Amino acid sequence: MRIGELAHATGATARALRHYEQTGLISSERTSNGYRNYHERAIVRVGNIRYLLAAGLTLDDVRVFLPCLDGDLATARASDKGMRVALERLAVLNGRIAAQTEVRDRLEAALRLRARPSSDTGH
Repeated sequence: MRIGELAHATGATARALRHYEQTGLISSERTSNGYRNYHERAIVRVGNIRYLLAAGLTLDDVRVFLPCLDGDLATARASDKGMRVALERLAVLNGRIAAQTEVRDRLEAALRLRARPSSDTGH
């Protein structure tokens, strides 16, 4: 199948598919006119890549799951390495959320102070 067909079947953009291919997550064969031709099993693989990305993993993280990207990843038991990568990514996300929550709380506190009536007409 051509890239447009794979994009349509998976909900991925052609640009994303080219990027997945460039990073070694999927592969294609080139036709004589240079078009990419993907095997039908690429639909499952791309679906799994998108599933992992939607779960918060990065493309680099997804590489750890290469051996199982062609199966039912959503119900498969994760390997120790896969679990380690997912837990590390979760820690990074939790750290980012904590930092953003802290910034939000500081801004919220500053806005509460400014919302108090005062005789000051400045900033």
